[in-house]
Amino acid sequence: MTTPATGNGTGKADSAAHSRLVRRAVEILCSEEGTEPPADLDPGAQRALLRALMNTREPGPLDPEYLEVEGTILDAEARARGTASWENAEVSPIHPRMALWRGDITRLAVDAIVNAANSALLGCRVPGHACIDNAIHSAAGLQLREACATIMAQRRAAGLGPEPTGEAEITPGFHLPARHVLHTVGPIVSGRLTDAHRAALASSYRSCLGLAASHGLRTVALCCVSTGVFGFPQDQAARIAVSTTAAFLDSAAPGASRMRVVFDVFGARDEGLYRRELGL
Repeated sequence: MTTPATGNGTGKADSAAHSRLVRRAVEILCSEEGTEPPADLDPGAQRALLRALMNTREPGPLDPEYLEVEGTILDAEARARGTASWENAEVSPIHPRMALWRGDITRLAVDAIVNAANSALLGCRVPGHACIDNAIHSAAGLQLREACATIMAQRRAAGLGPEPTGEAEITPGFHLPARHVLHTVGPIVSGRLTDAHRAALASSYRSCLGLAASHGLRTVALCCVSTGVFGFPQDQAARIAVSTTAAFLDSAAPGASRMRVVFDVFGARDEGLYRRELGL
């Protein structure tokens, strides 16, 4: 699933003071690289540059001043975008603990949102890329990459490799309205869709929901895992997402009976598919 680049436009947050903070954040990140920030950029270009620098920065200790400046920027932008919650979603008449919401997942004030990650788990590194992984990391701030880097370092210390397909990890949400992010790597489909692909996608959703339940989380927003550049057909992905979620919510898994799930979609086609699956 793709979503617009939420870190570039700031709406009402783009005041003169906000622009000065963006400039300062750019200066700090450029200083880390040993480069000079470009002069005379307009506020929009300056903000796009900051997002690009955030996207490409390698994990590592973060300057305390940068963290303070970044936090002020991202929190102001989050307020300007506004938030939505379970109450704003359209509840399924088939399963009243599942609902549909169309919009930017970084606006959802829920216990956790799901990120369609790659196996490196460090966020999309393509500057300004319009994927959900990039949008979530850009809105959460660089502490999210640090938290993911810690998880990956622990995996390496245990003799493990990249994050496996179909599993999930949890981090704080940092500057997102959501308290947590659930990161999962969905299957990559190139060529014919197989039962192994279907099983892996179902595993991604079950892993996210199980991890959320084990942490006592009550509201979770699921994205359309694997349907973007990973190539999973949207119609079958929607069917798997809804059926897997319904089975989990109706199961005896600890915490499942208290959980509510929002399916977040951005495009019209996904909305239509999920409406059909949810009976809306």
